Amino acid sequence: MRTPVVDATTLESLLYSAVAAPSIHNTQPWRFGLDAGTRSIHVRADPRSLPLTDPVRRAQHLSVGAAVLNLRVAAAHLGWDPLVTLLPDPGDPGLLATVRLFVAAPDAQPSYRGLYDAITRRHTSRMPFTGRPVPEHIVLEMAKAARIEGAHLDVPDFGGTRRLLSLTAQAEARNAADPARTAETRAWVNAPDSPFPHGMPLTSLGPRDTAGRMPVRDFTGPLPGLRPPALRFERHAQVALLWTPHDRREDWLRAGQAMERALLVATRYGVRTSMLHQAMEWPDLRAATAAPRLRCRPHLVIRFGYGPDGGRTPRAAGAWAEGTG
Repeated sequence: MRTPVVDATTLESLLYSAVAAPSIHNTQPWRFGLDAGTRSIHVRADPRSLPLTDPVRRAQHLSVGAAVLNLRVAAAHLGWDPLVTLLPDPGDPGLLATVRLFVAAPDAQPSYRGLYDAITRRHTSRMPFTGRPVPEHIVLEMAKAARIEGAHLDVPDFGGTRRLLSLTAQAEARNAADPARTAETRAWVNAPDSPFPHGMPLTSLGPRDTAGRMPVRDFTGPLPGLRPPALRFERHAQVALLWTPHDRREDWLRAGQAMERALLVATRYGVRTSMLHQAMEWPDLRAATAAPRLRCRPHLVIRFGYGPDGGRTPRAAGAWAEGTG
């Protein structure tokens, strides 16, 4: 392999992979810069926020962590050995991570290198799944991927699944009853021909469940003409709870990397995924998702299964916030 060079083509490839990461409401809350002297990519938080949905910016950190994981995977694919430092400067809280690029050894085989092709194929699917169970060995590999990144992905039993879906449904009902939260969410919904590269196009929104079992987020609020026709979802959902033992900013960033690594593993096996974040937006419901486990700080419920591919969401191309000279 030739010695890799951090040129414009390399930067474009790294950025293309990083911004393919999932983010809450497709806010894409990241900015990137290059320190050419140290070959370090700086990953910063974007000032855009969701003050009601994500007041402490935990979901923002999850999103940025997912972008960092994609950067690592893409860098390894291009022949680099990426070294990540989370929150490297206490005096600069907006700098969430640095990814320093070292030339990889010729025989280097990082465990995430085989996930590169899944980056562009991963899309959130808010459509009904078939109900066919995902084999245990795939679920175990998803859980292992999360553990490698310092988080846990627990798959509950039938009763635990019903409890998580019930808590998510309670959160969804609270969101729907709060005009300010409804307006905040709807502000991120775009028309199909919108030039705005952030937010949710109507084509990517999911239908409601005719049986009312699956608490899919309602992005449109009191605008029924924008909602896709309701469909019947799978009777027995498969979900997993992503959590860490602690609840610090670095834990949120690790959880984001764990989330994306698990999602890429699922994508590699043809498994579709979607995120159920609603219960995490209410402190009491978030705490309830953790019971009865002690020292469990939950971050997300992931629904997974087999079904149609998710609708693509736009990505902003100009995300380099600092000079690359």
